[in-house]
Amino acid sequence: MVEPGRKVISGIVTGSPPVRSTYKVPYDRIKVMLELGVVTVLLVLASPIMLLCLIAVRLGSKGSPLYSQKRLGSCGRIITIYKILTMYEDCERNYGLMWSGPGDPRVTPLGRILRATHLDELPQLLNVVRGEMSLIGPRPERPEIVGQLERCFPAYRDRLLVRPGLSGLAQILQGPDTSLHDVQTKLRYDIYYLHNHGFWLDPRIGLASLLYLPRVPGPIIARVFRFPIYDFLPAEAGLQGEGIAASSRVRPEYAN
Repeated sequence: MVEPGRKVISGIVTGSPPVRSTYKVPYDRIKVMLELGVVTVLLVLASPIMLLCLIAVRLGSKGSPLYSQKRLGSCGRIITIYKILTMYEDCERNYGLMWSGPGDPRVTPLGRILRATHLDELPQLLNVVRGEMSLIGPRPERPEIVGQLERCFPAYRDRLLVRPGLSGLAQILQGPDTSLHDVQTKLRYDIYYLHNHGFWLDPRIGLASLLYLPRVPGPIIARVFRFPIYDFLPAEAGLQGEGIAASSRVRPEYAN
């Protein structure tokens, strides 16, 4: 059932979002406390790995091995997330703002390994400790890209009603974006998460993330953990000619 004042267009809820209380504020507060304990343990275990990765990157690349980037957090607040550097120094100055796709020439050889294993994301555990991110939630996007995606999907900003996460339903069930239609499908997963996150869904996503890391296909993960599976929606004229530049030499469309 769709809340009053909202409607569904092509499978995506649009219109003014409901008040924040709809999204289980008491659970969110408990979630923060539980995650703080989990992240503390993860940081202790991951610190030696992060240190080795930072040293390896520093030996093979110029500049700082730790990379920071502005993203949109909950309620549209600008946050700074941290990653281990996987691209050549100042690559964005040469290529401009774009998503990363398969065969991205900006990514270093070591960076490909770090990205494939998701080790480059480990510093974002610090963002969880600071209360800016969650272990589970929609992935935070860059403000410049959000502005462009909102022109295609008015409901895209609804994702900001919860804290962004290191892992999430959209990420584990669908791989990196290769077109705006991929973004459209991911948005459906994010909206599903907004309306259903809680003590039953979040732990399942956390466990499912362990299967995602070794690249178990999304449909298999969905069957094991009883997640919804959304098919791609039919192509629409409004999605043609809109999007973000891609870096991929393999897929010269819109890549993430």
